[in-house]
Amino acid sequence: MGHDQRGLTLAGICLGLVLSLGVPGLAAAVPPPPPNPSDAEINSSKADATAKAGEVGKLTNQLAQAEQRLAALQDDVELKMEQANKALVDMQYAQDEADQADREAQAARKESDAAAAEIERVRTDLDKFVASSYQQGSTIGSISAYIGADSPKDLLARASLLNSVGGGQLKALDEMRRAQTEKGNKDSAARKALEVAQAKQDAAQRAKHNADAAKANAEHAQNIQENQNSALEADKQSVEQKLFEAQSKVTGLQGQRQRYQDWLAQKQREDEERARQAALAANKGGGGSPQPPRGGNVPPASGNVEAVIARAMSQLGRPYAWGGGNASGPTRGIRDGGVADRFGDYNKIGFDCSGLMIFAFAGVRSLPHYSGYQYTSGRQVPLSQMRRGDMLFWGGGGGIHHVALYLGGGQMVEAPQSGSYVKVSAVRYGGIMPYATRLIG
Repeated sequence: MGHDQRGLTLAGICLGLVLSLGVPGLAAAVPPPPPNPSDAEINSSKADATAKAGEVGKLTNQLAQAEQRLAALQDDVELKMEQANKALVDMQYAQDEADQADREAQAARKESDAAAAEIERVRTDLDKFVASSYQQGSTIGSISAYIGADSPKDLLARASLLNSVGGGQLKALDEMRRAQTEKGNKDSAARKALEVAQAKQDAAQRAKHNADAAKANAEHAQNIQENQNSALEADKQSVEQKLFEAQSKVTGLQGQRQRYQDWLAQKQREDEERARQAALAANKGGGGSPQPPRGGNVPPASGNVEAVIARAMSQLGRPYAWGGGNASGPTRGIRDGGVADRFGDYNKIGFDCSGLMIFAFAGVRSLPHYSGYQYTSGRQVPLSQMRRGDMLFWGGGGGIHHVALYLGGGQMVEAPQSGSYVKVSAVRYGGIMPYATRLIG
């Protein structure tokens, strides 16, 4: 019970005692009036809050554009990474092809060298045979090779032997020369293939270098944009805090005005009751049992929606932590092996998007820590009928990937992504699911 209500109750009790004792004209002390801010003060605070809201909207639009640029840059980085991977694979293929061509060229050179050595050996043997035959007077094709034969039969045998040996040597020499030519051609072709393979390898290495440079440039642009986004986030957070303070001031002043008006109404009722009781006492000489004055009616809370929103709003500025958050509050994030690890979510105490919903609705319903299941956890209504306290979802063919709590007026509270924090944002309609989920009402 507030201070003003306690004062009014006490005044009512005292008034009842006085009238029951039949002492007209004696009144209980009226509690002092609460502060009553002027219309100028209230209007000034509303104008300030409106200006801050406009500034938040402007920064929100700028941040949305910056996030779009960052998303495009992230896509470009992923493309450049894949191109760098392709260049690496192509370079490995070219390296393998060059190594194989080098092995084949070395084998062809060895075969060519072996063929040349064999030809040289046969030529040497033939030269020795010719020289020996000449020294013995049996030179091939010379009549002296047949002189000294003992008989015609011996003469025929000597001619056959010389023709056989000389012809065989010459035939072998011709065949080896043909083999040498073939192996030489093979060696030449292998060396040409090696040159082509080495050229491909050089081109692949240049492509890999260019792809790495393009990837580095894309990452640099992404880092610059991330820094710009962080600066915009900081500015927006600062203005959002000022907006919250301005809105709180408006609410406070309006609350003071309402309490003052309630005090006036209560005072008027008490004055009327005192006048009525005094008149009764004067006419009937006292007596009667007057009823204590009734207090003002306090409007009931609109379900549990405001409590849910108050719980979510109490976490503004809390870090995003993937896997973080339960019904009791923020918890330490978990590893995902990717983006969340890069931002160190496993070392942060905070919420992810579905964890924030678990905390907000803890007094209403237990929710699973997965936005896809939260989407079907309540009554689904078309977006055209969404209202304060509904959950909004984003996703596509691959499933639900984000959830936020709708505040009304095109605003929502969310835990967006790694590197960010719990904040109020303008509703984003790109990729939003066609239905809102309602757990209350």
